Amino acid sequence: MKAIIPVAGAGAKLRPHTYTQPKALIPIAGKTILSFIVDQLQEAGITEFIFIVGYLGEKIQDYVTENYPHLTTHFVFQNERHGTGHAIELTKSIVGNDEVFIVLGDTICEYDIKEVLDSPYSMLGIKKVEDPRLFGVASIAEDGFIEQLVEKPAIPKSNMALVGLYKIKETDFLFACLSSLYLQNDSPTADYNLTDALDCMIKKGAKFQAFKVKHWFDCGKKETLLESNATLLKKFGGNTDSKHEYPNTIIIPPVSIAAGCNISNAIIGPHVAIGAHTTIKHSIVRDSIIGSYTTLDEVVIDNSLIGSDASVKGLSRSLNIGDNTEIDFG
Repeated sequence: MKAIIPVAGAGAKLRPHTYTQPKALIPIAGKTILSFIVDQLQEAGITEFIFIVGYLGEKIQDYVTENYPHLTTHFVFQNERHGTGHAIELTKSIVGNDEVFIVLGDTICEYDIKEVLDSPYSMLGIKKVEDPRLFGVASIAEDGFIEQLVEKPAIPKSNMALVGLYKIKETDFLFACLSSLYLQNDSPTADYNLTDALDCMIKKGAKFQAFKVKHWFDCGKKETLLESNATLLKKFGGNTDSKHEYPNTIIIPPVSIAAGCNISNAIIGPHVAIGAHTTIKHSIVRDSIIGSYTTLDEVVIDNSLIGSDASVKGLSRSLNIGDNTEIDFG
């Protein structure tokens, strides 16, 4: 079993942060989005990973190499993005005939991964949503197998959305359907989706079972990223560096504070994640994610996402500030 993680997207909804940082490396609850995914898969026994990279791909490669040196890793560059189907097709020579577990690079979910890996069938993760028109949608037959998949249907037949988790057993079948879709598109700029390839497999007789995820943490934009940060901190608890003391500071859990932070005369929490070597003084911070090597001085902020190497002084606002930014409201 090989894991495939597409992380080539530009993450436009999380700008300005994704101008300087790949979306998969955005911090959440004391980790990165990517580390939540990789840790979950390696704990289930998967040791070989294929990362499909593009925009700021070298940062992904450096991060994985540094933090997961024990894993077997491959990096495939998707220089021209033509959809998720195109991304997966680029891995064909590495995958061979092995089974794959595909996890989209912004997909953090809770589910029984052992049950999924042990199943004799290919499996797709689903969750009920209010507006399925925004997602790939699965129609499930009475026998429990998926009978149709449609990408962002105008009139959905069900409200079961694909969450971005795909275990594929018949990979030769998958790549044949991807090639068929490519040949059907005569436009060099056309996108083709993994959802369409999987529906092609179903029409040709492949068996797919659906599995429901318990929780699906949306990391696609600022508001939902902060909500997911709070939920994950509540679930896993905070983590503060025990070697450091924070004078005249009140910590309201759950909070995650990385190593090397200098915090004084502050109230931190709840639901705050702070990166390494950040300085916070005379401030109140809650429901926020703060990057590394950032300075906050005399501020009161909540529901804020602040990048690394930023400096903010003297305000009380909700912020969305990218890396390498300096703001002085004094």
